Amino acid sequence: MKGPRSLWARLTAGLVLLLALSCLAVGIATTTALGRFLVGRLDDQLTASGGRFPASLEHERRKDNDNGPDTRGQASGTFGARLFGRTVTAAAVIRGDSDRVVPLTVADRRALADLPADGRGRSISLSALDDYRVVAVPGDDGDVLVTGLPLRPAEDTLHRVVLVEVVVFAAVLVAAGVAAAVMVRLTLRPLRRVAATASRITERPLASGQVAMPERVPDTDPRTEVGRVGAALNRMLGHVENALARRQASEERLRRFAADASHELRTPVAAIRGHAELALRTAEPVPPDVTRALGRIEAESVRMAELVDDLMLLARLDAGRPLDTRPVDLTRIVLDATADATADARAAGPEHRWELVLPEQPVIVTGDARSLHQVVANLLANARAHTPPGTHVTARLTLTRNNVVLDVEDDGPGVPEELRDEVFHRFVRADQGRSRTSGSTGLGLAIVQAVATAHNGHAELADAEHTVFRVVLPRAHAGAGAERPDP
Repeated sequence: MKGPRSLWARLTAGLVLLLALSCLAVGIATTTALGRFLVGRLDDQLTASGGRFPASLEHERRKDNDNGPDTRGQASGTFGARLFGRTVTAAAVIRGDSDRVVPLTVADRRALADLPADGRGRSISLSALDDYRVVAVPGDDGDVLVTGLPLRPAEDTLHRVVLVEVVVFAAVLVAAGVAAAVMVRLTLRPLRRVAATASRITERPLASGQVAMPERVPDTDPRTEVGRVGAALNRMLGHVENALARRQASEERLRRFAADASHELRTPVAAIRGHAELALRTAEPVPPDVTRALGRIEAESVRMAELVDDLMLLARLDAGRPLDTRPVDLTRIVLDATADATADARAAGPEHRWELVLPEQPVIVTGDARSLHQVVANLLANARAHTPPGTHVTARLTLTRNNVVLDVEDDGPGVPEELRDEVFHRFVRADQGRSRTSGSTGLGLAIVQAVATAHNGHAELADAEHTVFRVVLPRAHAGAGAERPDP
């Protein structure tokens, strides 16, 4: 069984529990003291009686007097017994104005015989009577006189006191619980304001670049514990805001540099590629070494041009520039991208098995056909580049009520565990070495995520064991006409 979790509930329960323990201790102490007091009064009464009633049992009863011995001054219920040589010679109890003989069992006689004649009170239980408090004193004739009073009146008084204590303590606990709950809630109000401020801060999309945090804790009194916590939290929020502002400024400068560098690199890269192609097409004989060098220059310039295009696309998406939004047939895009991926795979050497699972009707989304084509191409290229030959790759389009879901699945080795949380980050590659054989720049999946976000969708790693990358895009409105992607 779990206890209360909130601080308010724990403090209230703790106060009520502490008060309950205090009431229990007071109840035990008062009950014990009262019980000893009542038993002490009985002992005093027995001592004051001086054994007169059991002494009167030594004389024979007058046959003409049914009242028997003189019982004046003795309380009703008083027990008397006379013992001689550990043998009970007489035992009686007063009932009203007369005494009656008490039948004793062997155990009762043994209990009476074991009483020391020291005048101290002791409690015994007789089978024919209730519990009694008895005192044994020596008689004048060498006998032992036992006088007793019933314990029931004292026990009844004690029980009534216990009942009153239970009722009073229960009422006190209920009232104290309500008062403690209200008091603790009022006391914790500043702490709730601190928690509310922290919760509002956590709801801000700090990772997306928003750095303004005007929220501050109002309780900053250094004389209170909550005030010191609030002041420390405000200082921490100030430091975090400054750090985020510096990080945002650094990222903005880096994005502007990437955009400017990509723009400036397009012209020289295109020139290098053009001159290399022109040199390879010359009719004059070219040495084989020069031919290989020119071919290498052309291939690297193509690769550099693709990297520049990727950087420019990311810079444009980071800047929030709007994409072309037209109805696009995503089915046609998947077909064309799969055909391109199949051709690239055959040219590269290893054979993959490609499968398309498409709906019968066209799947229409609103967006930029060129960037959506790049999304599908990047996912298929990622499956081809990071899986062994013979891998089965499936591209699947499914429709939900409001979304279009594109899944690219392969039965390859899966995504390494250390890369699963950052697989959509930029420049994240499965091959972490400086000399890479796959030619990957680490921007493919980052572009997938950025383009999906720009289309009000998202991309995710749906299954890391079987490598299922999923892109979810909103469906186009009914009646929108589809546009074929640009060749």
